[in-house]
Amino acid sequence: MRGGIAVVTSGFPRRSETFLLNELLALDARGALAAVFATKPGDGGSLHPGCGRLLRRVEVLPGGSPSAQAASLLERLGARRVAGVHGYFAHRPAAVAAHAAQRLGVPFGFSVHARDARKVAPPVLAARARRAACVIACNRHVAAELARVGAPSRLLPHGVDTHRFRPRPEPRGVPLRLLAVGRLVEKKGFETLIEAAARLTIPFQLRIVGEGPRRARLARAIAAAGLAERVMLAGPSTHADLPTEYARAHVVVVPSVPDRIGDRDGLPNVVLEALASGRVVVASDVGDVASAVLPGRTGILVPPGDAQVLAGALDLVGAFDRDLLADVAGKLVAGANQGRLSAGQGEQDNGTSRPGDQAMEESTEGHRCPSAGVRGFHLASASQYSPGVTEGSGGVV
Repeated sequence: MRGGIAVVTSGFPRRSETFLLNELLALDARGALAAVFATKPGDGGSLHPGCGRLLRRVEVLPGGSPSAQAASLLERLGARRVAGVHGYFAHRPAAVAAHAAQRLGVPFGFSVHARDARKVAPPVLAARARRAACVIACNRHVAAELARVGAPSRLLPHGVDTHRFRPRPEPRGVPLRLLAVGRLVEKKGFETLIEAAARLTIPFQLRIVGEGPRRARLARAIAAAGLAERVMLAGPSTHADLPTEYARAHVVVVPSVPDRIGDRDGLPNVVLEALASGRVVVASDVGDVASAVLPGRTGILVPPGDAQVLAGALDLVGAFDRDLLADVAGKLVAGANQGRLSAGQGEQDNGTSRPGDQAMEESTEGHRCPSAGVRGFHLASASQYSPGVTEGSGGVV
């Protein structure tokens, strides 16, 4: 493949988008990353490990239409050769990538995650997908959404760094320690978690790690429930600190809900990180969470938004013998060390297949990044950007 891939993302860096950071680092380690362009600045928060390596290479495009931003991309690219342009999200980044690729005469592709797909009119999304060299869906739920609007896709789940996130001994001699990680926004369901915590019949401590616009609202809910001594809003954290957070917990809770505008999680990275860390997960059955949280095997699934059922599940887990919990959690990771943490999913077309048992390492060669300890990174579909390999690489939608 001549040249690498130019990646167009949205704001960069963003603390919540560790999946993007990890995939860019994996591409860079492979020598396949030609350039990184952001359609707007990042959030200005603390940086995850490895982010500094990329910051000097990220170029923020000036505002304007997708066509205008594509023109700026070409100007900044200069004489650098690329084999293709990949938009990391289905909305603005994909549109900019399509325009830029057409002017460069190279293929384009884009990734789809969750809400980004719903920011594009279905006919536009379908037409864009048909013209792309590859369309990557990161979980079955979003792949099914794409299929419903006639947009072909390839299912390649996110991975997790099993060197950073690995099993550690559970805390002993303390009440049940619960951990929740995520942005403090409606779809993360932390209000439901606080309501469930108020119903628990066992001693517990809960840490909610993250930042966001609902912090004040959550603080009021904690105070109103009389939980100030047992529930802590711990603030934001990076991947430098999160392994310690998982190590201090017995159970990781992922109480996601659909929000008022229909946004919802697909398969949150916290699920994979928790399993890699050897922790049992209690999670809402939303999006594609059920592909990783297997009842009785890797955790417990509950209906989204049901505080009573969530409390019952946490009471049940709290009644388990601690040694049994540690044993169950340890077995969860046996497959992870063989590359199975992305719900056992290899590369699949259209997202119609159920998760298989094959390891991610057995996925089709050329569609994963062989970065040590990193499983299932889908931007390594570098072969899709070799001219002549695929059809439908021209045109702009």
